[in-house]
Amino acid sequence: MPLTLCVLLYPVDGQEDQLAAYEDEVLALIPEYGGTVLSRVRRVGGTTDQPYEVQLIEMPDQAAVDAYQADPRRSSVAGLRDQAIARTDVLPVAAVTGD
Repeated sequence: MPLTLCVLLYPVDGQEDQLAAYEDEVLALIPEYGGTVLSRVRRVGGTTDQPYEVQLIEMPDQAAVDAYQADPRRSSVAGLRDQAIARTDVLPVAAVTGD
């Protein structure tokens, strides 16, 4: 059963460019696991207590999510992630229809 995930990313103060660079690199791996980045948007203005980037990602199933998260290429850039990202919230979501 496909999973849709809403990912909220909060940067370390002043590290927005590094957060974006890290996400560029790791999101490029999503298609290898059968997933799709449905949407990727960034905050305009706001404050540091708000997410800087919000992503909607669809994955085929939890096994694909687990495999993506365990990808050694992600692990190899974990230092960049730790420097740039203060907090990540991942929420399973579903589309709301007008019915």
